[in-house]
Amino acid sequence: MKKQLERYFGYLEIELNASPLTLQGYRHDIIQFLTITGKGDGPIREADHHLLRFYLAWLKENGCTRSTVARKLSAVRSFLRYLQREGELERGSWSNVSRPLQEKRLPQFFYHHEVMALLEAPDCGTPLGYRDRTIFELLYASGLRVGELTGLELFSCDLQERLVRVTGKGSKERIVPMGRIAAGFLKEYLIRVRPLLLAAAGEADAGTGKLFLNHRGGSLTDRGVRYIFDKYVRKVSHKEGLTPHSLRHSFATHLLERGADLRVVQELLGHSSISTTQIYTHVSRKHLREIYEKAHPRSLAEGD
Repeated sequence: MKKQLERYFGYLEIELNASPLTLQGYRHDIIQFLTITGKGDGPIREADHHLLRFYLAWLKENGCTRSTVARKLSAVRSFLRYLQREGELERGSWSNVSRPLQEKRLPQFFYHHEVMALLEAPDCGTPLGYRDRTIFELLYASGLRVGELTGLELFSCDLQERLVRVTGKGSKERIVPMGRIAAGFLKEYLIRVRPLLLAAAGEADAGTGKLFLNHRGGSLTDRGVRYIFDKYVRKVSHKEGLTPHSLRHSFATHLLERGADLRVVQELLGHSSISTTQIYTHVSRKHLREIYEKAHPRSLAEGD
């Protein structure tokens, strides 16, 4: 089994160019499947739909959401398909087990005034406050994922052209613009604030090339960004479920509300399929409906 796993993860990394986070997630999910089903002792030679349904039932009993179950099933099916292609596993009824129906949940986003409140929450009179404001400005201006933001290097941003070179999912690169305000904050951060944070690292870490640094002068992590976000969002909003990713959702929603083409938004977000981007049209329609219900006199009339 160990050899099968290592060959499979080598295939994901080398041939499919899977990211470290994808590899980590697949490894966790597949090992969990092997452990729960008792298939971890030796190489898998056969599998059927009963095996997968047993695993799915276990996941459900342990409180996993539909999206989590679907993700784990996708990882397991990918592993089994690989074994089948390599001639180590016969095609069986396991391939007929379908993904659970997904709940259609609209992404949580900020209204424009809520974004402004969040952007203005940090104290720009302090180095860390200025860094935090710059992070929020860039997330909202360019629609970056948190992992994309923390992966930015010093050379990733072209301030003169106001462009950001981003490495997204699957190690795919894209170039996205940033607005004048975000570029202005970033320029000041690079000139005045980042050197102060870097000085805290000492000589041992003085060579780090990451764009955003933590209070010790080291590279800021995804977890660090989420901590920073949570600290400020509690001060400006009572909404549940807001995350740094909500700024990405807001970026897409606000562009579409102001007439941006769906294909352009797809390109800016780095979505491989336009169907992923289309969810934001539903968010936008919902927003328009809420405005209509509040503003149109006939919508408020009794009995209408």
